[in-house]
Amino acid sequence: MKKVDIIVGIPSYNEADNIDYVVRQVDQGLSKYYPKLKALIINVDNNSPDGTRQVFENTQTKNAKLYITTKAGIAGKGYNFYNLFKKAQELSAKLIIVVDADLKSIKPGWVRDLGEPILKQNYDFITPVYARHEYDGSITNHLCYPLFYGLLGKNIRQPIGGDFAMSGKLVKYLRQQPWTTTTKKYGIDIFLTSQAVFGKFKIGQSNLGAKIHKPSAPKLGPMFSQVVTTLFINLVKHKNFWLQDLANSKLPVFYQKPSQEPQALAVDYKGMKATALYLFSINKAYLKKFLTPEVYQELNKMHQAKKMDLKPKLWAKVLYDMLYAFDNYHVNSHFILAFKPLYFWRAASFIKHSLEMTHQEAEKDIMAQAKVFYRDRGYLLKKYR
Repeated sequence: MKKVDIIVGIPSYNEADNIDYVVRQVDQGLSKYYPKLKALIINVDNNSPDGTRQVFENTQTKNAKLYITTKAGIAGKGYNFYNLFKKAQELSAKLIIVVDADLKSIKPGWVRDLGEPILKQNYDFITPVYARHEYDGSITNHLCYPLFYGLLGKNIRQPIGGDFAMSGKLVKYLRQQPWTTTTKKYGIDIFLTSQAVFGKFKIGQSNLGAKIHKPSAPKLGPMFSQVVTTLFINLVKHKNFWLQDLANSKLPVFYQKPSQEPQALAVDYKGMKATALYLFSINKAYLKKFLTPEVYQELNKMHQAKKMDLKPKLWAKVLYDMLYAFDNYHVNSHFILAFKPLYFWRAASFIKHSLEMTHQEAEKDIMAQAKVFYRDRGYLLKKYR
């Protein structure tokens, strides 16, 4: 194939148990909604040892398929995206859709919901809106979403949702930007959304209904470090964008759907609380340097009382202090280690506060938190000015 209209990429690592379902849904969507366009389904993989490639290639489809992998020993979601974007440029694709390989709720309609705003309304980047459990995606809820809303003035509810659509023009631009080590791993999603904002591309959102997948509850794994590092690097690099008064823009949401209940999710509140308290105690010296005295004293007092009561207003100051420190102090890998207890503290505080809430009530709280970040953005701007 020398040229295609649409590419649907499915990044994966050890997803042999589910990728056939995702491929079949994508194939049905392409055949139903874009029967006259030339389409290609690409599995961009990390050399999965569990047979992901065999399952993908053996799945029967009407549309063409292609398997691309990184070399042995090179793993990271961002590497998969880079390979996907390279092939998309080679084939001059107008529309590039990406969906996660672990999705259990994807329907053929997702192909239309993500793709049509780009093909028919000249959008460049479409992010998802899901019915998603309030404790699933805590990095989104308490870090990425409030910073995009508060600091950048963009109400993008799922900036690291995992399921996106992009124009060929945006893909070309993304390949021209510098990709850090963290971008090549879990930082890729926040990199895409950040660059779409800073590059002033036309951004919209599509409602995809409920998201059912392997949940990413708060954890100490590499995801937190890579997402935060990528986000902070991009925010600092483009600080002239937000070091001004910005009106908050409400981005359009296409394909509104009736309210749905998200998948159930269990969380370990006690473990999260213990982790937050312990990590704070061993990182006090670093945090005392990075946080303003008033903020540090308030946290230390709370720590001594072993309270999980980090409210949105204080959390906004904490995040803005840490972003300022990232930009203005000599920081190393220990910066992220010192940051982790604060993130766990906020996540645990939210769980404690919202345990008796309905999903809709908790969602309103998450949105209210983002508004606090916007209202108090002057706290950070004052530091610079």
